[in-house]
Amino acid sequence: MNLPSTGRRVLVSGASRGLGRAVAQAFAANGDRVAVHYGTRADDAAETLASLDGSGHALVHGDLADPAEAARVADAAVRALGGIDVLVNNAAVNLRHPLPGTPYDEWVDSWQRHVSVNLLGTAYLSHRAAHAMIERGGGGRIVNVGSRGAFRGEPDHPAYGATKAAVHALGQSLAVSLAPHGIAVASVAPGFFETERVAPRLNGPEGEAIRAQSPFGRVATAAEVAAAVLWLASPAAEWSSGTILDLNGASHLRT
Repeated sequence: MNLPSTGRRVLVSGASRGLGRAVAQAFAANGDRVAVHYGTRADDAAETLASLDGSGHALVHGDLADPAEAARVADAAVRALGGIDVLVNNAAVNLRHPLPGTPYDEWVDSWQRHVSVNLLGTAYLSHRAAHAMIERGGGGRIVNVGSRGAFRGEPDHPAYGATKAAVHALGQSLAVSLAPHGIAVASVAPGFFETERVAPRLNGPEGEAIRAQSPFGRVATAAEVAAAVLWLASPAAEWSSGTILDLNGASHLRT
């Protein structure tokens, strides 16, 4: 296929800050043009856009839990960039809801929100972006951001762990169905990594225990995870289609 190594059109969901911002910055530094998606954090998304190397980038807005809005996000990226060569499904919610202490109504709401954004939003965006790649020809890449929690368990965030496991499975199904079109699909499964959202935990009483989960005695940086996403989106990574790449500093080993 004719997927270039630079100058690609890239849609990154949930790119207003954190890992999404780091991913957008990595692609822009590679010479790609990026559509920065955001749901509610318009100011943060504007900061992400302003931080990107190069030109021709764009902001796209929408609630990915809504099928119509997810379609509009993908369509807006196609219009702004002239197509989509790479989709990074990063947008997700992660709300604390341990079963023993969570009332039933709150439990139901948590599950519905996680499924709607983490799984269905990923499925909606993948469908729209993949069809754009197929219609254009030349192949493409979809990289999903999963989680170590899909394997290790998330007792305080069970819907997050379950939906990330589903995202892994979705990626493997799409890897098989989209390969004839030259589209490779892979997932990353990060462990704990530094973002604005988790800074209070890392700087608080539990920070030492979190860092001790890895024998390296630290957590990852968002840039380290973004570097793996960038590689999985590269022409050289086609044969890694279907993989789930662990990025957890040997904090959880699986066979």
